[in-house]
Amino acid sequence: MSATTPQTRPATSSLSSARSARSTGSARSARLLDTRPVWLVGVLATLAGAVVTEAFGLIARGVGVPMEAASPGAMEAAEIPVGGFFGGVLFWSVVGIVLAVALARWAKRPARTFVVTTVVLTALSMAGPAVAPHTATSTQVVLAVSHLVAAAVIIPVVARRLSHRRP
Repeated sequence: MSATTPQTRPATSSLSSARSARSTGSARSARLLDTRPVWLVGVLATLAGAVVTEAFGLIARGVGVPMEAASPGAMEAAEIPVGGFFGGVLFWSVVGIVLAVALARWAKRPARTFVVTTVVLTALSMAGPAVAPHTATSTQVVLAVSHLVAAAVIIPVVARRLSHRRP
């Protein structure tokens, strides 16, 4: 045995330490959001959802999905601008934030009511892309999936906050 032999820890020990540190950081972040006002958590979740949804739209655009859609009654499709997904998420999430604040104040089970309501609204929102006239099928699919992407980011964060009553 030599005094110069390096001491090493098994790889599993360092992996466990890394996982523990990462989960502790996540737990701290979650606890931090649990104590913030509902409106603030809604705004932060909306910003995250808007960024992720816009990134999804940019990837779709990058692989060649035509970003042109028409509103009901329109005679031709118009281009969906870069930033259009981001703006759409911001616009429609205002309704969700107002709903969350109202439920936090008056609902008996605000988290459950929020999840049920927003999932139903998300499902209904997918009808818009499905019936968009003069819109390529690939664009309709991207638009519908973008609704799911935004909901998957925003709804769980707000619901978690609503499940924790402030002291």
